[in-house]
Amino acid sequence: MDALIAAVAALDYASSLRLVEEALTRGESGVEIVHATQAGLRLVGERYERQDVFLSGLIMAGEIFRGVMELAQPAWEEELEGGASGLVLLGTAAGDIHDVGKNLASLTFKTFGFAVNDLGVDVPPERFLETARQIKPDIMGLSGLVTTAFNSMRETVALIRAHEEELEEMPIIVIGGATIDGHVARYVGADHWTNDAMEGVRICQRLLESRRETR
Repeated sequence: MDALIAAVAALDYASSLRLVEEALTRGESGVEIVHATQAGLRLVGERYERQDVFLSGLIMAGEIFRGVMELAQPAWEEELEGGASGLVLLGTAAGDIHDVGKNLASLTFKTFGFAVNDLGVDVPPERFLETARQIKPDIMGLSGLVTTAFNSMRETVALIRAHEEELEEMPIIVIGGATIDGHVARYVGADHWTNDAMEGVRICQRLLESRRETR
């Protein structure tokens, strides 16, 4: 899958889709195709942080992602098994308009049987809280690529925790993005962090199963 990773990272739309078609013809795993695409997208995110690519590059990355998923999703869904389901509130934090990682997370949660309420991009803390009051999510996922979004993530988490009594149960708060790490998670105050959509879903499944066992 190295060639696919390289093609996605190079923002080569035609080559990326051709490599996916060839991989599917060979009977390669849809899950591995998605993993490789995600790895390439992470490299695009790193290039953006270094200012090697700009907004137009991120838009192209989104188009590549959509094209790959259109081809690979049927095979992917056949391979994945469902798990613990729940309600996810998802959005890209205020100050950030990138949606590739968020869209991948949304698709992955749905594939594993979760219901997803996707608020879109550039979502202010108050809208997260308002929606959380209405739908009482099990999981809250905050996505962000640019470092300027970290402060709004922090504000969102603090606001949700300050109004915990208004929610039936405090949602599990997970942050994700190519530039997210443990240091950022501690700064933001999130419960968990991930750079991998599938691993993020698995983390949430385990936490929800554990929570339900203790009720």
